[in-house]
Amino acid sequence: MSSSFVIACVGKPSAGKSSFLNAVTDATAKVGNFPFTTIEPNQGIAYYPVDCPCKKYNKSDRCKPRHGWCKDGKRFVPIKLLDVAGLVPGASEGKGLGNQFLDDLRHADVLIHVVDASGTTDSNGKETKGYDPIDDIQWLRSEVHSWIFNNLHKKWAGTVRRHLAVKATAVETLHAQLAGYGTSKDIVQRTMDKLKIKEGLGQWDDKQLENFVSGFLDERFPTIVALNKIDMPDADKGIASILRRYGNSGARGQPIKDGVRGDNIVLTSALGECFLRKMGQQKYIKYETGDDDFITKEDDPEDEYKLKSLDEKAKRRLENIRDLVLFRYGSSGVQDVIIRAVEVLGIVPVFPVKNLSNFGASADGASAAFQDCVLVRPGMTVREFAGKLHNQLIQNYLGAETVGNIQLGEDDVIVAGKNNIIKYDTSGLPAE
Repeated sequence: MSSSFVIACVGKPSAGKSSFLNAVTDATAKVGNFPFTTIEPNQGIAYYPVDCPCKKYNKSDRCKPRHGWCKDGKRFVPIKLLDVAGLVPGASEGKGLGNQFLDDLRHADVLIHVVDASGTTDSNGKETKGYDPIDDIQWLRSEVHSWIFNNLHKKWAGTVRRHLAVKATAVETLHAQLAGYGTSKDIVQRTMDKLKIKEGLGQWDDKQLENFVSGFLDERFPTIVALNKIDMPDADKGIASILRRYGNSGARGQPIKDGVRGDNIVLTSALGECFLRKMGQQKYIKYETGDDDFITKEDDPEDEYKLKSLDEKAKRRLENIRDLVLFRYGSSGVQDVIIRAVEVLGIVPVFPVKNLSNFGASADGASAAFQDCVLVRPGMTVREFAGKLHNQLIQNYLGAETVGNIQLGEDDVIVAGKNNIIKYDTSGLPAE
């Protein structure tokens, strides 16, 4: 049982995408099993932290997730991360790995764009000095826009003729044309509504089609920017340059620029996080992803964590990370990127149980508590979630309850903290 969401990690070559992927997918010994039947070579597992109800209901000692882990009431839920082939300007025309990159995006629900803030790589990912990354966000957006616009435009006349002949709605026709991009009718409808498009498709000119594609991209591929290499020399210049352009985008009264909201730009040091994790795994420091500091043997006079002594080279590097990243920005930023990528979709964590007294996975409540956590899209109803769990739940559905034996309507929308702990009542299904 798992979420079906996919985060795609994109960026030009040498922007730090590989380091970022290593930083967010290396869960080492914490978990050995994943809820996904197949993990392709270019896929990995990231972990999204949510508040686990085990702490609220004093079940922490019995909380044993089937997938991921729970620590001090914080649940780490696995989610797919897709490593997309490196992008260069002209990809929509087949340059670089062009089509491979763009085809990979079809499977993504949200994009993480890793941008090199240090100015040490040019637009093609080649080593340089003094490069201003201000246009890196814009040209990635431009490539994806061109990919979709060109595909629609070259068959637009035929699309309009068929649309008029069969008397389909504009949403139905556009959905049929965009189905290959992993979209839904809801996304197309939201795009039309937000753009307040009234004209029939037969009246659209190229500008109207371009505007529609831009709006569609905002809905279909929300983007989080991981502004990376923040601890490198001259990174401040790149950070300032990008924040000047995008810092207020999406704020009240301000338009979204190039598909990016200012609050979806996160400062990161992927290499710094990788080194902190490595030192933590080797017992040189005590550190957890998202922490604003680490503990060394010198910081632990009572030897609580049984840490090993550091050599001078490692000490210097750790102090640099502490000064330039952790103390300055509060964390390495990589976990914040995953959090923003999931939350921008409005995802709701749901905890299905078979016993509301002990929150167990069996009817008698004797088993571990809160074994499952499923991430679902906003607006999902109680009955729709039953179908997501198992088709037999729909066939044998009698009703549902939440904490306090409160009955839930089958059309009730699931809301975090309100009714996202659910027990289903069924007929004809044996109790476990």
